Amino acid sequence: MKKPFNTLFLFALSLFLVVSAQAKDFIFGVLLVGPYNDHGWSQAHYEAAKEVEKELKGVKMIYIDKVNPADRPGITVPELVDDLVDKGAKLIIANSDDMKDGIREAALEHPDIYFIHISGDDALTGKAPKNLSNLMGKMIYGKMMAGFVAAMTTKTGKIGYLGPLINDETRRLAVSAYLGARYAWVNVLHKDPSKLHFRVNWIGFWFNIPGVTADPTQVSQNFFDNGYDVVISGIDTTEALVVAGQLRKQGKKVWAIPYDYKGACSIAPDACLGVPYFNWKPGYKHFVKMARNGHWKQEWLWMGPYWKNINDPDRSAVGFISGPAMKPDVKRALNDFIKGLASGRIQLFKGPLYYQDGSVFLRPGQVASEKQIWYMKQLLKGMEGQSAAK
Repeated sequence: MKKPFNTLFLFALSLFLVVSAQAKDFIFGVLLVGPYNDHGWSQAHYEAAKEVEKELKGVKMIYIDKVNPADRPGITVPELVDDLVDKGAKLIIANSDDMKDGIREAALEHPDIYFIHISGDDALTGKAPKNLSNLMGKMIYGKMMAGFVAAMTTKTGKIGYLGPLINDETRRLAVSAYLGARYAWVNVLHKDPSKLHFRVNWIGFWFNIPGVTADPTQVSQNFFDNGYDVVISGIDTTEALVVAGQLRKQGKKVWAIPYDYKGACSIAPDACLGVPYFNWKPGYKHFVKMARNGHWKQEWLWMGPYWKNINDPDRSAVGFISGPAMKPDVKRALNDFIKGLASGRIQLFKGPLYYQDGSVFLRPGQVASEKQIWYMKQLLKGMEGQSAAK
């Protein structure tokens, strides 16, 4: 009779220890605007969170994806935060600009929980409570690289930019891509700047919402139909690359540059020139460790590339993966361009630069401050497309 009792006791003890250990885990929650496996923005966040969970002992990640009005009509960000808090989350990351108001409200409601808002500026402007910080990657550099590669590749001189909604962030990134393209066109290829056509078409959100946004598949197709042979994506999903891949199979010489996620080229490798991507692991790790160890400090953190190796998974918040469709001479030119950005020899946000309406953005010789770049008021002169929503 003793043996079954001892076995039962040991089993109960081991279960108790497991439960106790789990109870001591530091849990952080992530709100993802899109599906966790979208091959874009949300998947980059999800995979970074999983890496942090794997690398930091005693840390566990929970998440809710598809946090957007189409997939969760009537559900608010504070309600979803309540759910994550009920499940033990001590730190919550909201991964989209449009969650700004909701995550600020939730942070005020839960002063004992830490919050990170991706891409926002409440910690910079002073609107945020002390338990709310901001994190973003300096994708301006990744977009410069995308624009550079696009200009080095185009045969027609016509580059399309598939934009999401219109705000400071999306204008900033479209402008960065244009500046990279213009640099390649003028300084490397030595071509007439008036012969470079760079057009931005916006769909109205970060990804397709039928009946609400313009269809990114159709917008991409329209670019290609009108002689734009390279399309740079600024949206969370891969429609531009999918369309380019389909056209390549028909013998068309077209290319695309997806966005956000380092594995995006796998969708249509023959059409993919490369991908500028976010690596959220360094930033996530920084804030999770601070929160777990009780050393929280409010920050507005805009993390750049690790210039010694922009694809270093542990140090670089922004990277660029060359795609299978990139030609060797373009790759060599891109590497020289990256070295120039790293050293400061190449400074694209330097005047004279003018806004689309002709007003001055940067005077001759003036180098933009971080705030001037962050709060991009318009597209630049030389770009086609809307600077503001109608």
